[in-house]
Amino acid sequence: MAALAGVAVLVTRPEQQATPLCGLLQTAGAKVYRLPALQIRAVADGVDPESKSEAGPGTTEAIDLIIFTSANAVHYGAHLAARHGTATLAAIGPATARAMRERGLSATVTPSGGIDSEHLLLHPRLADPRGQRILIVKGRKGRELLRERLIGRGALVAVAEVYERLRAAYGDAELSALTAQFAAGGIDIVTATSADVATALLEIATPSLRSEFDRVHWLVPGSRVAEALRRHGVTAPLIQAESAEDQDLLAAILRWRSSVSGA
Repeated sequence: MAALAGVAVLVTRPEQQATPLCGLLQTAGAKVYRLPALQIRAVADGVDPESKSEAGPGTTEAIDLIIFTSANAVHYGAHLAARHGTATLAAIGPATARAMRERGLSATVTPSGGIDSEHLLLHPRLADPRGQRILIVKGRKGRELLRERLIGRGALVAVAEVYERLRAAYGDAELSALTAQFAAGGIDIVTATSADVATALLEIATPSLRSEFDRVHWLVPGSRVAEALRRHGVTAPLIQAESAEDQDLLAAILRWRSSVSGA
């Protein structure tokens, strides 16, 4: 019997990112439902000039280092690496680095021991960036930690916000059907692979669906997302993965299944 036979998972990642995870879960025997909580859309001109810091360079000037903060940042902003062909390239984690490789780009600066801004900032290349011109490629309303810390270390920082996350919209019939699925015990785990996904999902939910959310387990990639859920009042038990990488998410569900089945 497949390891996750009888387990039903609600995958809430944006549509563009959900397919690999859904495939892994289905291969392991899980039943998968999709409810993308966010839609990803390119920013109209590719670069938001108002997003650069007062001390930073313009995005058309010579750049020493380009940091891509997500696979979406690569998808919508890879042209910036071509524009600055001599710049060193950095990726915030493995998924971002993979997206870069798929476009012929090589990340020589990546974090170790974690997949977030905090761990990337520990890289020796970013220890003393005084006077360096750094371009951060990210989504609108994303975290500002990289920019703030690098400016604090003396770097000249510009930010290119190349995409935006929009809360998905669903009709009453769709949400009622999903609520009924939960009420019938048809879903065991809800995924929340980022704080933004978690927030959007809770905003989308009707009161009845929100109540059902507390009756199942939630899969999260780390303490930051777990803390966000608790701040929003989610009391459901959490399954914590080592990262938001697909394989780590699957491994966490497999550990949970093993523990509840007594294997």
